[in-house]
Formats: sequence, structure tokens, C-alpha cells
Amino acid sequence: MKERFMNTYARTGLVLDHGAGARLFARDGAEYIDFTAGIGVNSLGHGHPKLVAAIAAQAAKLIHVSNYFITEPAVELAYRLTEMTGFDSVFFCNSGAEANEGIFKLARKYGSSKNPDKNVIVTLKQSFHGRTITTVTATGQDKFHRFFGPFTPGFVYADPEDISALDALLEPNVCAFVFEPIQGEGGVRMISREYLHAAEKLCRERDILFCADEVQTGIGRSGAILACERLGLRPDVVAVAKGLAGGVPIGAVLARGKAADVFQPGDHGTTFGGGPLAATAALVVLSELASPGFLDEVDRKGRHLMSQIAELRHPLVKDVRGMGLMVGIGVKVDPHEVVDAARAHGLLVLTAGDDTVRLLPPLVITMADIDEGIAALKLALDDVERVHR
Repeated sequence: MKERFMNTYARTGLVLDHGAGARLFARDGAEYIDFTAGIGVNSLGHGHPKLVAAIAAQAAKLIHVSNYFITEPAVELAYRLTEMTGFDSVFFCNSGAEANEGIFKLARKYGSSKNPDKNVIVTLKQSFHGRTITTVTATGQDKFHRFFGPFTPGFVYADPEDISALDALLEPNVCAFVFEPIQGEGGVRMISREYLHAAEKLCRERDILFCADEVQTGIGRSGAILACERLGLRPDVVAVAKGLAGGVPIGAVLARGKAADVFQPGDHGTTFGGGPLAATAALVVLSELASPGFLDEVDRKGRHLMSQIAELRHPLVKDVRGMGLMVGIGVKVDPHEVVDAARAHGLLVLTAGDDTVRLLPPLVITMADIDEGIAALKLALDDVERVHR
């Protein structure tokens, strides 16, 4: 089987068959607690009845039409998403990388309308923005740059938390500053509220678009629709994707104020983005997130998850960090060892950066599943510790 795939993934060999809630079941019958949610995608878990029913009903009506035409699900989603986030306009695409590409194009058009040389985009070191050539260029990690040059010009990288360094980089030729509120692939690294507010102030003063990559942190993952809400930030443009349609591919670029009307017909487009099937799925997700207490419960679950890990006081654990149900565990060993050991105990977890075990469970996970997952995680950490004694 493997010889038919390009060798792009370090696959585990685990063959999954079906899921229910925060549980996944392999073809051999093995059961796993899912702390990955498809890398933050399956926001409503697996087999959610409302999501399954809505997708089936829409598939019987329309799966795809050209964006030259309008469908009711796309219109309803545009209104619902902008109302819930406080933005003025939206462009729908298919993925997080495409949403970030949309940010870059929008920012460069905005900058060039002011000055033909205003086209440089500043991102942060340790960031991750996608796998296309341009989003790889925007990613501030050298390990993603090997083999793929030459790269798209016009990107520079700032040191997180060093506002003086950012100040020096935000020259007149800069059109946008793009950041992740929490650096996901970089290791679930928190960016301080103070730094981001200072960066926002600099951008406002210099007519630079202040842009958030919320592909992983957005759509409820942080305990709010957007992590920027929790941090008190008002970005001009935001990219979202991953959990927006609960597993159906979708991405979106949200813009407000001076950024909302930058794109005009012919500037940007997509074949599949905002199709009726994906839009229908996204409407179910947003409806669930808007139900009373849902996001507060995500925050409560996240606090419980982090406190339970901290209370283990395990010798391999350096720290626990995160927001909502986006949690990073700094470990003193190769995090892949913990991932493998956890899988042997019926728990699926992820890595991030060089020293972090990443947890992204479905937003609908129960407290009981969290506690059972933590018990499995402890067993896994104990196994790895024994190997290193």
C-alpha cells in the first residue's frame, strides 16, 4: 500500500476505520482517545449527528457550483461568520495555507496602492504559515526552508517578544505584520499580550496591516471564536481554517475596515472555496459554538486538562502551556517517544517544535475522556522515563 503514496508523511501504520465523539477505532478493533482531532480539524469530534445529517442532506442537493453563482449556504455562512467575529467581509478558500496566501495578496495590494515599494511582510521567527512556496517562505523556521528555494521575496522575520527589533523592521516598505496568537507548529509557544498590543500600536501608527494567522487557534480552539478576542486585539485581517467545517476542507480570510474592500473582481479566486457542502458543514460548527455555554466549557476543559498534567509533576515534563483546548507539554526527551508510548496505551497525541507534545482534542470531548487520556499519558511518560534511566 505505502509504495503508492509519495513519501511525505512519517506514517505510524495505524489504519483508522471510524470514530465517535473523541474516540477513534482502528481496523483491528483497537480503540483510542483522540487528543489530535485531525490536527485541530475535527472540532465536533467524529460522527457528530447534526454534522453528518447536514452534510448528507446538502450532498443530495448541491455539492459544488462555480463561484460565478451564489448558493444559500455560502451566503448564510458569510453573514454568520462575519457577525460572530466582528469582521466586515470574507473570502472563502480551501485550507489554512490558501487563507494565508490570501492575506499576503491582500496586504500587498493594499501596500502598493499607497506606494509601489510597500510590499514587505514581517512574520515571526518560529512561526508556521503553510506548505506552499510562499507560506513556507513566510514561515520563520529554517527547517522548512531546506531544498525549496528560491523563495518568494519580500519576507523578513522578527524575534518574538523583542518589540525594539520589530520596531526597527517595520519600515515604510512594510505592508503587513502577520502573527500567530499562539505559535502552533513552532511548539505551542505563547506570544505575550504586551508584545502583541505594542505591535498592533506600531502597525496602526505606520499604516501597516495587522494580520492574524488563526488557522489553528481560531473557531473555538482557544475558548473564544478567535484567540485575538481573548487577547484584546483587533486585527485588520485574519486567516481561519482547520476546525471551521468540522473536517470538510475550508479556509477563510476575514477583513475589516480599510482592508475589507481591497480585493476587486479578478484580483483573487478559487475553484472549490465556499462551496455549498463545506459551507453547510461550517454552519453546523458555528451553530454549535454559539450554543449557550459551549465556549466557556471549552475554556473550562482546557484549564482542567492543563491542571491535571501539571499535577502529575512528572520528571519528564518541563512545563505546560496553552489556551483553551490547544495545549503544549514541554518534555525533556524527544516528543516522538511520548507519542509512540501514548499510542501503545490507547491515546493519540501530536508533537510540535523540538520538545513539545501537542494536545488538540475535539472541542466536544468530555471531562471523563480527558481524565482517561491523562491517565494514559502518565503511563506513556512512565514508559519513556524507564527507557532513559
